[in-house]
Amino acid sequence: MIKYLELKKVTAAHGREINETVSRVVEGGWYLQGEAVARFEKEYADYIGTRHCVSCANGLDALTLILRAYMEMGVMKEGDEVIVPANTYIASILAITGNGLKPVLVEPRPDTLQIDDRLIEQAITERTRAVMIVHLYGRMAYTDLIGDICRRHGLKLIEDNAQAHGLLHSSFKKTGSIGDAAGHSFYPGKNLGALGDAGAVTTDDCELAETVRALANYGSERKYVFRYKGRNSRMDELQAAVLSVKLRYLDEDNERRRIVARRYMDEVSNPLLVMPADDYWRHSVFHIFPVLTPRRDELQQYLADNGVQTVIHYPIPPHRQQCYQGMWERDMRLPITERIHREELSIPCNQILTDDEIITVISLLNKFGRQS
Repeated sequence: MIKYLELKKVTAAHGREINETVSRVVEGGWYLQGEAVARFEKEYADYIGTRHCVSCANGLDALTLILRAYMEMGVMKEGDEVIVPANTYIASILAITGNGLKPVLVEPRPDTLQIDDRLIEQAITERTRAVMIVHLYGRMAYTDLIGDICRRHGLKLIEDNAQAHGLLHSSFKKTGSIGDAAGHSFYPGKNLGALGDAGAVTTDDCELAETVRALANYGSERKYVFRYKGRNSRMDELQAAVLSVKLRYLDEDNERRRIVARRYMDEVSNPLLVMPADDYWRHSVFHIFPVLTPRRDELQQYLADNGVQTVIHYPIPPHRQQCYQGMWERDMRLPITERIHREELSIPCNQILTDDEIITVISLLNKFGRQS
């Protein structure tokens, strides 16, 4: 069986260092808000290229805290609008609605699967306060046009960087340092994954960073004094220590993912499958390698029957989810988004795949629909 992602092997690749750093934390007896968290925050800020990194419990909290901080700072208020890609994972939407803000859905481009920058300006109203771009699948969502639109309209640019750790923009900025603020998830399956849940906010804005840090600590800037009605959202010392180890290998791991993806793009030739365009490869760290086909369910079963595990990212778009019934018009149609969610299948693409496993996946994809 070729698993979609075998986390045990991912961890084992740096097992000795991880075991040593975890042992130091356990033996040190300090498990929250200690040296390991402070060290990772500095290392990750330096790596991303921002002045501040504020750790938190998970990626959803990171996005939620950014928006809540902007509200506490007077930049936004309930009922204001945030433009967001329609085909994103629901966490992006939850962060917006969880703060009493309104998500405005914009269709993606069919070639990049990222928010269509040509449609953003027409979605702006007098209530728009931010654009949230999502580097979905590990592909760069930012464009110079998006930056220009945000500057001209005075909008905050927020990055959902849950899937693109270490991705470099042509301006030599990494995702997470391009906008005004960014939310990061270190869920175990991410390119930079912890051994449990963890997240972070990166920004150059000192006031925002301070507000986020207080909000994540019950709303407190100093012990037992509460400026905000905050929450408890912390990264623990064990996760921080593990992330410090894995951060050292992130660029190397991303490069291996790109090598795997390049082979898929060069060697898979099947008219039934829509593979990422060649330009896609230069702008992605391939957290997910998306294949589109109207025969998605058939392809998934075929690969499973031949020992290859796949995942669908994601079967139901946000505007069709039960929890958001009534948020948008019942007959709202987003044809590009709906097609992606209907046809997308994620095939194994990670740093621990062997060359033999890659060859097997390529062979199966080339044979799909042609087998007798």
